[in-house]
Amino acid sequence: MLEQYQAHFKALGYDAPTAIQSAVYGPLAGDQNVLGLAPTGSGKTVAFTLPALANLLPGDGTQLLVLEPSQELAIQTSRVMRDWAKLLDLKVVALTGGANVKRQTERLKKRPEVIVATPGRLLNMIQDKKLKVHLVSLIIVDEADDLLTGETLETVRAVAQAAPADVQLGFFSATDTAILHELDKWFGQEVTRIDVRDQDNTQGQVRHGLLEVGMGKRDQMLKRLTALPNFRALVFFKQSNTLRHTATKFYHDHVSAASLTSDLRQVQREKALQDFRQGRIKLLLTTDVAARGLDIPKLPAVINYDLPQSVNEYVHRVGRTGRMGEPGQVISLGDDHDLRNLKKLLKETDYTFTPVYFQGKALTTERPVAVKPAATAEPGTPATAPTKATQVGTAPVAGTKPAAAKAAAVTKTQAAAATQNTPKPKNKKHKNRHSKNKGMRKKWRDRDARND
Repeated sequence: MLEQYQAHFKALGYDAPTAIQSAVYGPLAGDQNVLGLAPTGSGKTVAFTLPALANLLPGDGTQLLVLEPSQELAIQTSRVMRDWAKLLDLKVVALTGGANVKRQTERLKKRPEVIVATPGRLLNMIQDKKLKVHLVSLIIVDEADDLLTGETLETVRAVAQAAPADVQLGFFSATDTAILHELDKWFGQEVTRIDVRDQDNTQGQVRHGLLEVGMGKRDQMLKRLTALPNFRALVFFKQSNTLRHTATKFYHDHVSAASLTSDLRQVQREKALQDFRQGRIKLLLTTDVAARGLDIPKLPAVINYDLPQSVNEYVHRVGRTGRMGEPGQVISLGDDHDLRNLKKLLKETDYTFTPVYFQGKALTTERPVAVKPAATAEPGTPATAPTKATQVGTAPVAGTKPAAAKAAAVTKTQAAAATQNTPKPKNKKHKNRHSKNKGMRKKWRDRDARND
């Protein structure tokens, strides 16, 4: 590690590199093609940032491309890389879809050494001749399990083909998928596989709770959860329509929540994310695409409003909490059938699931016990048995009554008299809704009889 890195590393409060950071530094700095597999929150961004920046030459133009699946993740990664790049006098620019193209083109005129981008916007810039990539020596594909699927796979390959033939490749992911075993086939180069998922110890203690709630009551449950002290949660939805419906309802009910979806403008998305990070809102409603790879320090909880459909989805969702040794809570909402299916889906994983309940403005693992109504006392029987305190005392003199006993007798006599004199309320006649037009129906029958 460079001397500049070591000083900054200690200044940030890190004691030692994580498993993935130690494992990939040498190979990536030594021009090897690398696939790095490590759990979410284990420092993968810093893992590829340090060796990648170490080989760049200041003032030589664009030499490093980093591909991210979303605008938020591209902006987040660019901020992390910029923090380290300034130590080496390197410039970092973010290119994302939805942002002003003209403004981004102006930034490219400063010839940044590092570009962090979403694949679609980056390819458009290359094809429009606004970005030259003939000096690019390294391409990092972050969240590779997501980017190397569907149409995005072809976009990533097109970006790699536009770069020099000997360009170095780095792939990073938290989960292993089939295509990550076929990288040589898709990119024409051998890739060194580095998997530290079993060695990493950065994950904090995360509890995985199952909260049985019907679909119609999930919004109400989210409101109740916001009453918990110091509670904040990233809430995952499967469909944007459901998310918008809940967000609209929360807006009118003044619930502390905001949305993070791909159809919002970049300014709106950045504000929602910033408000959530700084604790100004308690719930951030989002989807798997929008929240992919987000790093939210000390996030207390993740809520699955809609349950994930695959193991990889669950892994990436729950990876937003419990990062860097911090504790976390996962709450999956659903009816009994939904929760059984979730446990069946994840039975091959190491997750331990515990039923949780919301009671008394707190989450608990103890099932609430229904309180049975007290039995009605028979006439003349006291509601409660006399206590020992009322039984112990000075014995009364024969033929006399203590003052307290006399007062009680008088009170009892008065109450009985009041009960006898009070007229009983008359029972209101219950009007059957079916007899509402009874009189009219009789008239109609008489009229029909006369006509016959």
